Amino acid sequence: MSPVRYELTNGVAWLIIDRPEARNALSESVRKGLFEGVRRFNADDAAKVLVLTGTGEKAFCAGGDLKEMNENALTVPPPDFLPQLGRNIDVPKPTIAAVNGIAYGGGFLLAQQCDLVVAAEHARFAVSEVKIGRGSPWAAPLSWLVPPRIAMEILLTGDPISAGRAQQYGLVNDVVPAAGLAERAQQLAERIAANAPLSVLAAKRTAYLSASHDRAEAYDRAEEIWEPVYRSADAQEGPLSFREKRAPVWQGR
Repeated sequence: MSPVRYELTNGVAWLIIDRPEARNALSESVRKGLFEGVRRFNADDAAKVLVLTGTGEKAFCAGGDLKEMNENALTVPPPDFLPQLGRNIDVPKPTIAAVNGIAYGGGFLLAQQCDLVVAAEHARFAVSEVKIGRGSPWAAPLSWLVPPRIAMEILLTGDPISAGRAQQYGLVNDVVPAAGLAERAQQLAERIAANAPLSVLAAKRTAYLSASHDRAEAYDRAEEIWEPVYRSADAQEGPLSFREKRAPVWQGR
C-alpha cells in the first residue's frame, strides 16, 4: 500500500503522509505518492482545496529519509525529486499545510510551498540541512515569506523554531491545540471552497505576482488575470444573489 493517502471530505482533499514509524520521512515511495496525490487533486473537479498533513502527532514530515539517501549515495537531488508546489508541479487551486508535529528539511519545504499553514501548538519548523551537510536551494523564497534576517537565522543555524515564533514571523497563519488541528484545517479549507471558484484561482495567482514582478508589472498582470473573472457568469451571480437575499450558486464560468 502507498504510504500516502488521498481522502475527499466536503470538497476538501486531504493528502496524508502515512509513515509515522519513520516520522513521515520522505522515502522514494512517499515522494512518489505525493506526486500522484497532487496530480489527482489537480484532476479532481470535486476537490476545491488541498490539505497536506502527516499521520500521528510527532511529525508532519521529518525531511529526507537519511538512511535511504546514504544507501543511494545521493548527491544533487534531481529536479523532480520531491513535489515543490508551484515550482516543479503547477497547482492552481489553494493548498494548506496542517502541520501536526516537526517539519524539518523537506518537511519544511512542503509546508513552505503550501499557500496557507495551520500548525499544532507543539509543531516545530527547521531548515536543518546545515547540520547534516546537505543543501536547501528550495528555501530561496523564504526571505519573501519572512523578514530577511529571520530567514538568515533559520538557514544559518538550522535550529528549530516553535509554531508560535513561526506565526509571529508570518510563516504560519494559525496555531491551535493538536486535538483541533484537523478540524481547523477543514474549516479553513471549506471557507475557501465556498467562494467563487474563478475568483479563488485568480486571487491565488495575484498573491504571488509580487514575488516575481516589479510593482507596475504586477498590476498589469493582475488586470489580465482578473478580466475573465469580471466577464464570467459568476461575476453576475454574486450581486444577483445578494439582491435576491440567497446563497450564490457558483458555476465556475
